[in-house]
Amino acid sequence: MTAVAVLAAARARGWRIATAESCTGGLVAAALTEVPGSSDVVDRGFVTYSNAAKREMLGVRSDTLDAHGAVSEEVAREMAEGALAHSQADLAVATTGIAGPGGSEFKPEGRVCFALALKTGNTRCETVEFGAIGRHNVREGAVTKALSLLLDAAR
Repeated sequence: MTAVAVLAAARARGWRIATAESCTGGLVAAALTEVPGSSDVVDRGFVTYSNAAKREMLGVRSDTLDAHGAVSEEVAREMAEGALAHSQADLAVATTGIAGPGGSEFKPEGRVCFALALKTGNTRCETVEFGAIGRHNVREGAVTKALSLLLDAAR
């Protein structure tokens, strides 16, 4: 199970993890905390579904939201970095996307933007186009991808 591996890798480094989630609605944090003993690694999770929550809880700038929209790597970056700034974590992952149904020509259903931030100052962003595979499947795929990003960083 990927969550078990994430927790083991972070634990080996003495790292704590925070999540900043929009389209996944807390599912990444839920996957991690499903594992017994995860409390020594998981610091906290932020579910920031609305733009107001992104601004208030994570410090995402209104200018960034206005210029790029909530589903963007720029917003994902500010979410992950905000999660680090508002927690005791060493590593944070952020998810923001359009799980569906819906979307537009410019931001299609199934697009999810991810960011992974480290206390060392390194943040990387990535967008995955899952396609119109249904809300449940997009969210499930986003959780798997977020856990994979955490695992790669903690190894």
